[in-house]
Amino acid sequence: MLEVELIERAQKGDKTAYTELIHIHHRTVEKFAFQCGVQVHDIPDVTQEVFVKLYRFLHQFQRDRFTTWLYKITLNTARDYYRKETKEKEKEQKLHVEVGLNYTTKSAEERVLVFEEDRHLHNAIQALDEKYRHPIIMFYFHELSYEQIAEVLNVPLSTIKIRLMRAKALLKSAIQVNGGVKHGR
Repeated sequence: MLEVELIERAQKGDKTAYTELIHIHHRTVEKFAFQCGVQVHDIPDVTQEVFVKLYRFLHQFQRDRFTTWLYKITLNTARDYYRKETKEKEKEQKLHVEVGLNYTTKSAEERVLVFEEDRHLHNAIQALDEKYRHPIIMFYFHELSYEQIAEVLNVPLSTIKIRLMRAKALLKSAIQVNGGVKHGR
């Protein structure tokens, strides 16, 4: 297996192998980060942080499934990024209120999501509670099995099955209410 070989070489300090791992998984990390709610303009920063963490902790990787491990790193990095960003935004808002600044910008999401149906679906997914949103994204957009999702989220398999069932019902309801995605998609 090429990937196993690359991982082993990268663990031994082969920077070319590590670069190839980045090349192979870069798009997956970006896509998953976006689907987890990372703003478009923040994706490069989050992705870079994921690969920095990967480099730092690659020696700890065992013979598990590499992509599952990478999803865990991405999910945790996205969460950490927004914890830090929330604190920074609070400081910035306080400064803007004190100084009297007010500005508006076009949403990054509006620039990226071209089709109205995609925007409705993305908004409906983003509106889900994290415990439902992440399993839906991993299952439908990244084709992870229930077992892999349970491993990434560190919850029992039965919990994943229930969360996916509830998430689908919530999405269906949200899309019908908002007249979102057409049937047959």
